[in-house]
Amino acid sequence: MADVILLPGKEKRVWSGHPWVFRSDIARTKGEPQPGDTVRVTASNGRFLCMAAYNPRSQIALRVLSRKEEAIDEGFIRARVRRALDYRRSFADLRSCRLIFAESDGLPAVIVDAFGDVLVMQCLCLGMEQYKEPICDALMEEMHPAGIYERGDVPVRELEGLPQVTGTLRGTVPDRVLMEENGIQFYVDVKQGQKTGYFLDQKENRAAIAPFVKGGTVLDCFTHVGSFALHAAKYGAARATGVDISEFACGCARENAALNGFDNVDFIAANAFDFLKEQSSAGAQYDVVILDPPAFTKSRSSVEAAERGYKEINLRGMKLVKNGGYLVTCSCSQHMLPGQFKDVVLSAARDARVNLFQAEYRTQGRDHPILPAAPETQYLKCGIFRVDKD
Repeated sequence: MADVILLPGKEKRVWSGHPWVFRSDIARTKGEPQPGDTVRVTASNGRFLCMAAYNPRSQIALRVLSRKEEAIDEGFIRARVRRALDYRRSFADLRSCRLIFAESDGLPAVIVDAFGDVLVMQCLCLGMEQYKEPICDALMEEMHPAGIYERGDVPVRELEGLPQVTGTLRGTVPDRVLMEENGIQFYVDVKQGQKTGYFLDQKENRAAIAPFVKGGTVLDCFTHVGSFALHAAKYGAARATGVDISEFACGCARENAALNGFDNVDFIAANAFDFLKEQSSAGAQYDVVILDPPAFTKSRSSVEAAERGYKEINLRGMKLVKNGGYLVTCSCSQHMLPGQFKDVVLSAARDARVNLFQAEYRTQGRDHPILPAAPETQYLKCGIFRVDKD
């Protein structure tokens, strides 16, 4: 097995518990490691640091697999899968759950989501590609799904030297899967839908809106397939309106509403930015406004532009909230840290001339565990604020 030796001082990142080592932190290699190999990583003084998946083509050249000097084989991978599932068995519905969350579960760049009796996998780094089979084997043994589908249609795979791929890995997988979340049924398009087909990371946050929406009017912007709007309908909203730029997404949302027998929700295909502006100009008011946009930035270099986007929608959203109503505002931009996002929301509140009272400031669900040593793993922010206009 080859060794990868880090530059002096760069071992501190590994000692701190972070699961990544960047290409620029490497001094040299000993032996002839090939892209995708598992290697020993040592400090400049020769001290062992970790076992890692190696890919010099990627900016993240080393992804930590173990901080013990041990064999990384099929037995190791299966044990990691079992550990991930055992953690979630203590609190989660495993038929509506992220079963494996990459580095947080010690399986770098591997994502597995469960929707009903179908599992959807993404493998986004070269070093883990060789372990897809044992991962699938372990999942079949532990979960007994009807099938496992791969959603490797992600551009980041190409940066790893991997092709984009999709297809059935095990069993049989229909085009759409029926899933239940918080007592609400959803059709999930596992083959063509965004990411793995549905955003499970907001599951606990959707349940958290229950005390705030009962009897009120609710506006859900960037609704996708209607997730927040349908939760509002279930939790007793007088009327919920979902807005999404995609007519296809709105069609899926309407189908999900009909599936659950909700007649107190409707969906509008429109640009959310324009819709918020038009509603504000018309003097519309809602008891609750929910903002759950896609990521506004994929890199640190564009965070400033993302801040402007978040401020605009929050400013407009606040103006639409009735005095004493609630704003539920979210960001899934990894590069915008929780405190930074809150600062943007507060800046919008000053410009809107409202006072905010924080009811909750939440993050992703427990099935998306956070590594405190790796801030990147805490990507989701969800603030619930009462809006006071007096």
